[in-house]
Amino acid sequence: MLTRDLLSTGAYLHAFDAVPDGIRWTAEQVRTSLCETLTRRPKGTPIWLFAYGSLIWNPLFKFEAKERAVLHGWHRSFCIRIIAGRGQHDKPGRMLALESGGRTEGVAFRLSENELARELGLVWTREMVTGVYVPQWSEISMPDGSSALAIVFVMNHDHPFYEVDSSVSSVAPAIAVASGKLGSNADYVFRLDDSLRACGFHDPYVAAVATAVKEAL
Repeated sequence: MLTRDLLSTGAYLHAFDAVPDGIRWTAEQVRTSLCETLTRRPKGTPIWLFAYGSLIWNPLFKFEAKERAVLHGWHRSFCIRIIAGRGQHDKPGRMLALESGGRTEGVAFRLSENELARELGLVWTREMVTGVYVPQWSEISMPDGSSALAIVFVMNHDHPFYEVDSSVSSVAPAIAVASGKLGSNADYVFRLDDSLRACGFHDPYVAAVATAVKEAL
């Protein structure tokens, strides 16, 4: 189980020792990415972070507010090949990202200005181990009809771990047998599916992957 302590001490990164140095990011690269993202922050905009995967059920960072939200123009996709964390070189798994098209229901967290550097630092340590995501500012819609700009992690298509084929039939067999230092790939999918349902969300793609993984097991 990933904890805040594992992130803050850096022990979390040991789960990715199998990733080659040329792909695994240095601490300096992670800090630079965070700084560049905050530099692009529109003036006066509060910091919202849009969660669509494990950040929904296990955020591990401190926040001031939490809202259901919808991100338009992007959809969930198990398009990341993983060889560490919840996968291995000989049995690579698949991890979640966002690709263009469709819509995504998720949870938006508003962070405190007073604790911004520390809390977002934990998020970047967690998400940007290999630079597989592109952090960007995107508009999200709230249940009351209002909108906000949020930080969203979308797929970096130039990354060596990107897989073009993220169809259910392709990803489910790999997910069913993959595991690593952070647990099984299947458990991640089941937790995601359960968490989305608990929030009242329905993602047909995630539900189909979860069903196919159960059948494969």
